[in-house]
Amino acid sequence: MLDKQTLISEALTQAQRTSFVDDSFGPVLDRLLMALNTEASLNEVGIGFHGARLRDLLTNRLRMEAWFEKYPEILDESIERPIVVVGLPRTGTTMLHRTIATDTSLLAPIWYEVRQPVPLADDFERLDERIGISEAEVAAMLEAAPELAAIHPMDARAPDEEIMLLEHSFMSTVPECYAHIPTFGDWLYEQDQSAGYDYLYRCLQFLQWQKRKKGQSGTRWLLKTPHHLHYPEYLFNRFPDAAVVQTHRRPVDVIPSYGSMMAALAQPFSNALNAPALAQDWAAKWAKGLTKTMDYRAAHPDAPYLDLYFMDTVANPETEIRKIYDFADLDLTAEALAEMANWRAFNERESRPEHHYQLADFGFDAEGIAAQFSKYIAAYF
Repeated sequence: MLDKQTLISEALTQAQRTSFVDDSFGPVLDRLLMALNTEASLNEVGIGFHGARLRDLLTNRLRMEAWFEKYPEILDESIERPIVVVGLPRTGTTMLHRTIATDTSLLAPIWYEVRQPVPLADDFERLDERIGISEAEVAAMLEAAPELAAIHPMDARAPDEEIMLLEHSFMSTVPECYAHIPTFGDWLYEQDQSAGYDYLYRCLQFLQWQKRKKGQSGTRWLLKTPHHLHYPEYLFNRFPDAAVVQTHRRPVDVIPSYGSMMAALAQPFSNALNAPALAQDWAAKWAKGLTKTMDYRAAHPDAPYLDLYFMDTVANPETEIRKIYDFADLDLTAEALAEMANWRAFNERESRPEHHYQLADFGFDAEGIAAQFSKYIAAYF
């Protein structure tokens, strides 16, 4: 069993703190722990994994509070005009994000930063110990689930999703990637997400301050996570000057692949995982998220969205990148374009193993997916 007080006590000890400045996350953590204890059918490995991850999140929160006390100027950092890539998973968002992030005029969250946003020493700009820790974590994940290498390019030093910063508020879908907890997912979906997005903003302030210490001069953030499809109103409430790039791909080419990925992530942590049920729940979640964004865009026709298609970003990446830079009012230099081309050449999809899966393995068929996503398909295909 995962026990809240035990986790908090261990986090306080690790962080060498006596209490939280802000413990408003408590009710959400309570619901998450209840779901993990009663709904997830965790095995011993799963209990250890989720316990360690939750303890790390709590410890990070405590250490972050200590940094804010020591360096109050962190909270003076302003996050202005971020470019935010959204879209269903498996629509090329990672490749697009990492390609554009080679432009040093932009700032992007790196995997080790979103997993461990708090430096382990004051002189982190000289030697950042988080990098080695995160590389070991990635290696352990690939050892536990080797098929992940074929599904998602995992790299502790590469740009990745800010959803792992949101995870520190316990108001993200990350726990649902490692456990089948649909009751918690349904409950969280209906909650006010403001606290989560406020905490995300604060984390970005902290990372921006750190990047300045490391000599990075980028002026705008390049963010990416499909999570924002579910909550466009909260995204714009917290980042009112955001420019959003939405990627599109036919759901039949996306949903089964994503179901396979989620099953691979959750499988080591339960001896009773119902992979088809897990995949079906994620499909329903993404159908709901697409509808949320479509409804928001219909109600806010002037909201700054740019639509891109997966096949176009694969076939004509430079053309699509130019569209993004024009849309976001960014200066695209020849040097940046050359860096992006070099990165794409070095990170071709063919260099990774093939991802094998069957629709039927997860209870899908093409007709059912078309019906479930019919509103989205009619609007964009």
